[in-house]
Amino acid sequence: MKLNKLLLAVVAIGMLACLSACEKKSDKTRIAMVVKNLGNGFFDAAHQGADEAAKELGNVEVIYTGPTTPSAEGQIEIINSLISQKVDAIVISANDPNALVPITTKAIQRGIKVISFDSGLAPEGRLMQLSPSNADLIGEKQIQMAAKAIGGEGEIAILSASAQATNQNIWIGVMKKVLEKPEYANLKLVATVYGDDQSDKSYREAIGLLRSHPNLKAIIAPTTVGIVAASKAVVDEKLVGKVFVTGLGLPSEMAGHVKSGAVKEFAIWNPIDLGYAATYAANEFVKGAPDAKPNGSVKVGRLGSVNIDGTGEAALGPPFTYNAENVEQFAKMF
Repeated sequence: MKLNKLLLAVVAIGMLACLSACEKKSDKTRIAMVVKNLGNGFFDAAHQGADEAAKELGNVEVIYTGPTTPSAEGQIEIINSLISQKVDAIVISANDPNALVPITTKAIQRGIKVISFDSGLAPEGRLMQLSPSNADLIGEKQIQMAAKAIGGEGEIAILSASAQATNQNIWIGVMKKVLEKPEYANLKLVATVYGDDQSDKSYREAIGLLRSHPNLKAIIAPTTVGIVAASKAVVDEKLVGKVFVTGLGLPSEMAGHVKSGAVKEFAIWNPIDLGYAATYAANEFVKGAPDAKPNGSVKVGRLGSVNIDGTGEAALGPPFTYNAENVEQFAKMF
């Protein structure tokens, strides 16, 4: 009899301990970051930012996950599992903006806050889309970098992707408007060419620019393929120090070109900041922050706050600048 009582007491203590542990666990806000695919340096860096935000917030646990290959099917399967786990929020970089909507809508209906970042979901499938930047900021940043590289005056050219690339054309349109500002009156856009995001064609187009425009001082390439090709062309034509390349590039691909002197600085999103801000924003939605809604705003920690437009979209800020001081550090990430 005494033994049975003792066993019951042990079981009761165990149950209380379990309940206590479960309560403590439930105190944590669980935010799942679903990336396009695992083993991707860009998203590994975003994960680093998410963990940084979680540490600052103190009551947040980040679940980092994604398919092994970038597919909508893989993400759908993962989100199904996260719904079963009853996570508090899902932050996703979507492999398909529309195919994921039914499953993310299901998650929202179950009380899970869903926001997309980097690569957005269609509006009906998320509460907010956090883009790393926007067209105005991207376009102006590239003109600023070109002007800085060449002392504010001289001929410049643009080496784009394809003539049909929507985002490239929007950015180029912004660049042309920025060039109308008084502070850029001494910059002259002499050509816009298209390399179709193919390395060989982009290289040939860059060589063509350098030979057709002997007074050219800068090439802006708003494409990761084009900026590498243009940098190589400047080196091969022995024009380092005379012509500078800038635009949007990946640190891992650009570190050598910064070292060669063909590039003083370039830009692209900072994935650490992006992951950090997305996690902070998701936590605001979970908390039920009154302004976390279209035409509102959310706090994003050390980055301040971001405004949400009427369609639920927000932009973090201008693209991040990479140069000789930091490119090696980020080259190890992406």
